[in-house]
Amino acid sequence: MHYEAAGARVEVLRGIDLDIGAGESVAIVGPSGCGKTTLLLVLAGLERPAGGSVRVDGLDLLRLDPDGLADLRRDRIGIVFQSFHLMPTLPALDNVALPLEIAGAPGARDRAREALDRVGLGGRAGHYPSQLSGGEQQRVAIARALVHGPRVMLADEPTGSLDERTGAAVGELLFDLHGRSGTTLVLITHDSELAARCDRVLRLHEGRIVDSAGHTDGAAHS
Repeated sequence: MHYEAAGARVEVLRGIDLDIGAGESVAIVGPSGCGKTTLLLVLAGLERPAGGSVRVDGLDLLRLDPDGLADLRRDRIGIVFQSFHLMPTLPALDNVALPLEIAGAPGARDRAREALDRVGLGGRAGHYPSQLSGGEQQRVAIARALVHGPRVMLADEPTGSLDERTGAAVGELLFDLHGRSGTTLVLITHDSELAARCDRVLRLHEGRIVDSAGHTDGAAHS
């Protein structure tokens, strides 16, 4: 994976060989700029690598057109970002229901209400993002990511903008939902305690997966 900067080719990901099993929880750690978010975007079909293959739930993402990738994310992938990306003009219930309504799914609002209940915010369904704390906004974002029952949950620093206590509560929620639903969880985090709760911890350095001693491994398999 590369991009052009000032006329030069900059490699972001290099020789990544990664196999994540269904239902597994994997933490991706490493210094800023090492390629963690790019790797997550590749797994979500939001970035396309220059070569190789990317398979999610048996589908080769490089063979899908933009509509096929959108369908994949709508049906099988949930994404949680550090900055909540909620619609400020919509209350919590409508923020969670939005992806279902865009897809024309039946019972969108009922399913959204159930998702809010699962993250402990059933009583805040009518509140707008500006009326919610940072932790509550992230819970709404998690509810939105899980409302369609994804097979894979991708989380990019979901506790990074929260205070320690709130971040711990959001992390607890993520692992509780992962445990109950069996959803595959891929988590980018700088929180070592959060990473340690995952089945595996992968460390990236300069676009490569490295082992705990810092030697280039180049591959990680379940």
